[in-house]
Amino acid sequence: MALRKTKIVATLGPSSDSRAVLERMLDEGVDVVRLNFSHGTAQDHIDRAQLVRELAHARHRSVGVLCDLQGPKIRIGKFEDGKILLNAGDKFILDAQCPLGNQHRVGLDYKTLPSEVGPGTVLLLDDGRIVMRVESVSGSEIDCTIIVGGTLSNNKGINRQGGGLAAEALTDKDREDIKTAATLNADYVAISFPRSGDDVRLARSLVRAAGGHAHIVAKIERAEAIDALEEIIDAADVIMVARGDLGVEVGDAAVPGLQKRMIRMARTQNKVVITATQMLESMISNPIPTRAEVSDVANAVLDGTDAVMLSAETAAGLYPVESVAAMHRVCKEAETVYEINNPRDLVNDEFKFIDESIAMATVYTARHLKVKAIVALTQSGASVLWLSRFHNNVPIYALTPEQSTRRKLTLYRGVYPYRMDIGTDRDQILAEAETQLLNRGAVESGDLILVTIGEPIGTAGSTNTMKIIKVGEHRSR
Repeated sequence: MALRKTKIVATLGPSSDSRAVLERMLDEGVDVVRLNFSHGTAQDHIDRAQLVRELAHARHRSVGVLCDLQGPKIRIGKFEDGKILLNAGDKFILDAQCPLGNQHRVGLDYKTLPSEVGPGTVLLLDDGRIVMRVESVSGSEIDCTIIVGGTLSNNKGINRQGGGLAAEALTDKDREDIKTAATLNADYVAISFPRSGDDVRLARSLVRAAGGHAHIVAKIERAEAIDALEEIIDAADVIMVARGDLGVEVGDAAVPGLQKRMIRMARTQNKVVITATQMLESMISNPIPTRAEVSDVANAVLDGTDAVMLSAETAAGLYPVESVAAMHRVCKEAETVYEINNPRDLVNDEFKFIDESIAMATVYTARHLKVKAIVALTQSGASVLWLSRFHNNVPIYALTPEQSTRRKLTLYRGVYPYRMDIGTDRDQILAEAETQLLNRGAVESGDLILVTIGEPIGTAGSTNTMKIIKVGEHRSR
């Protein structure tokens, strides 16, 4: 059976907390779990990560853990009765000093909002469902007129149309949560609302200071982030196309084009990319997705995304297992019609690093020789990243003794990480790699495979050799 190249990220929550449900989700193909630090306690996240790794180990699999920081709380406060109904033309006040809201006003978690808006500013609440225009600002109060009404309930988010809010990407809570992420050995830490490469670099330094080694995910969800996209991608290991808040700030019609642009830029800069938000939203309450959702997921796969993400579908929905199964089959089907269209020219490109050159030679050879598999013997996974940036129909098996490397590689498109101890005898290592693939049914005797390896053996970042091997003959070509 053909392997799925596109990876699935599933958010954990009340719907997926039970051991039985989580086991079924893993069996349906979850590659990375997302722990949403907007909800739950530090111990909740530690316990979930431990359970995931326990279940993955029992299945002889690697599953990555992504800790998603909450970021700045740009939200309204709570209402006396939990919610109100606003009509177009109503007057309404956002008041940073209001303790409990009513029909006429509501408080703000984001206390500096009055200093960041003025007459004519358009504010979008609850993912754009409520639209209000600022008429005037006086002290802590923002006087508004409702343009688009509806039901407004507790703690809904606020966006400024066109962006421009000055909230810091990393709050005091985020800094504490980074310590929790380091404690549970997170493989990835995602920062919300970064505005520049500096925000990403700060997050990385905080993770390292806490003793963590996670890769950094930059969630692109601010209008300002689009202007700084190149530097954010350069500073991050992964970007997330976070279409919710981004769509509210830049307009929903702009999102598809931006999605394609971000995926293309990330891959060109040799970075990993996740496409997220409302991918199978209807499956929160329905056992099958809509045809529009199927097309959305498929188009992300065809765009070249490394991973697609489930949020409330698996965290709070009625059908978490079915959501993973649906994501799996849609990705698999889309991959059958995927056309190789790489953003870089293998013939005329110039390479800066030896391992990059070996990876590119391997990809080029795989395209022009009937090869069954690429085998990357790796310590750090750096050479595997290069290999995975170029689309081809040959699976990449990453064999490494490093557990942290295997878990990070779970997010890379077309890469399948497995444990293999790497000794010092080169011929013995190559023979063991063949045996691994034979035992997994990935190859048969007589198949050609490409192997990348570094010498001196066991040194991270030293990949400098590509070998063409005919399975069963133990000799190079």
